Amino acid sequence: MSSEQDIKAAQETYSGFLSLFKVGAIITVLVTAFVVLLLAS
Repeated sequence: MSSEQDIKAAQETYSGFLSLFKVGAIITVLVTAFVVLLLAS
């Protein structure tokens, strides 16, 4: 079975991944909206 230390390390890695994913998703939405506005005008 996994040790307590392995589980804690995995949770920290997953937490970092989620925060990076959220920031990336927000940036993608903003850039997409900007490009759509540029093309529409």
